[in-house]
Amino acid sequence: MFRWAIIFLIVALVAAVLGFGGIANFSFEIAKFIAIIAVILFVIALVMGGLRGRGTRI
Repeated sequence: MFRWAIIFLIVALVAAVLGFGGIANFSFEIAKFIAIIAVILFVIALVMGGLRGRGTRI
C-alpha cells in the first residue's frame, strides 16, 4: 500500500515540476489518503496482534 502512496507522490512531484498544478494537487491528495489508510491498517494489525498474544506453551 505504501508503494501506491509513493507512486502517487512521485506523480505529484513530476506534475508540479512540469507545471500541472491541478494534477499535482490531486495526486498528492491521493498519496496522502493512501498513506493515512496504510498507517491506520498497520496500527489496527499491531493492536490485534498484541491482543491475540502468543498463547501459553507448556
